[in-house]
Amino acid sequence: MRVIPLTGGPVELRGALDVDTTSTGVMPRRLPAWTREQYQDPSVEGVSVMPSGVRLVFRTDARELELEVLTFTGQLDTDPEPRPTGVLELLVDGTLVERRQTPVGHVMRMTGPGGVQRLIPGEPGTVRFTGLPAGMKDVELWLPQQTPTELVALRADGEVLPPRADGRRRWVHHGSSISHCLEADGPTGTWPAVAAALGGVEVVNLSLAGNALLDPYVARTIRDLPADLISLKVGINIVSLAVFRLRTFGPAVHGFLDTIRDGHPDTPLLVVSPVSCPALEQTPGPTKLSPDGKIVATGDPAEVAMGALTLEVVRDELARIVRARQARDANLHYLDGRDMLGPDETEDLADGLHPNAPAYRRMGKRFAAHAFADEGPFR
Repeated sequence: MRVIPLTGGPVELRGALDVDTTSTGVMPRRLPAWTREQYQDPSVEGVSVMPSGVRLVFRTDARELELEVLTFTGQLDTDPEPRPTGVLELLVDGTLVERRQTPVGHVMRMTGPGGVQRLIPGEPGTVRFTGLPAGMKDVELWLPQQTPTELVALRADGEVLPPRADGRRRWVHHGSSISHCLEADGPTGTWPAVAAALGGVEVVNLSLAGNALLDPYVARTIRDLPADLISLKVGINIVSLAVFRLRTFGPAVHGFLDTIRDGHPDTPLLVVSPVSCPALEQTPGPTKLSPDGKIVATGDPAEVAMGALTLEVVRDELARIVRARQARDANLHYLDGRDMLGPDETEDLADGLHPNAPAYRRMGKRFAAHAFADEGPFR
């Protein structure tokens, strides 16, 4: 088996915007390292190293591949096992041919949600893929979307070459956990990955679970990225965390769009409002978990008249903003998120907020049918 360089060699690390060099290997990041000094909540760091949409891409005539990784997961003291680390998926010539469970590495033990934490150090583990087709082929190794994963070593029993240029457009998407898709059944089962495959484009998924809050550093990141298509799924975190009132929400949306347009004045840009979430449709946040594990809104509906935000208010405001800007921006578009997952499908929200794996796949198909249609915004 040959050891293949993870950086600076033939392998492309797509979907990652930066890498951290660690004592064991490299950790892909979905935000540039410079953004660290601009966010205060450590959860941003945690979700930015969860590699949703990140994959190793190359050509090879190898029949066997090995990827050595060191994962990072959590475990409550009351749980018998660590949280699932997800799966690695192998695509050959664009077809999913094998899925392998990612080994458990470091484990952060917790007394309870938000409780005392202690690290149980782990060791790297190796995932092997055998029986690959003979001859030169295009290979993609997709990392688990929900688990920070250090890349320690890639080995192959044949030649490894850089991927060929295929002319596919680059789609940059930013959203919340509902686009990060921790609950998907695998990294190619997230709705952005499903939609990208159907649309024949390359996706860069900048969705940050719990952190789609119109942060300026995210807008600047998108502004500076090469992009042929851009979409923003906005609203659920803003309502569930109660971070804006109506007075401040509209200008923040305008500012986010203005920053992106500074770098992409004519790129097709699709603004997507929240999917259905019964708890927050007419009641403001913030939210909490009820004893049965369901999301509950704790705000006062009477506050809506004074500027508190609900999903209904956010959808109306996003639609209004897009309509107003379309007079001078013909490449700006709007999609009501309920067209991706509507009020008659809320049984697929296990906690009342996050879709299950089949629902994510439906969302990807519906997004693709809208965005990549002959008259769609990404046509």
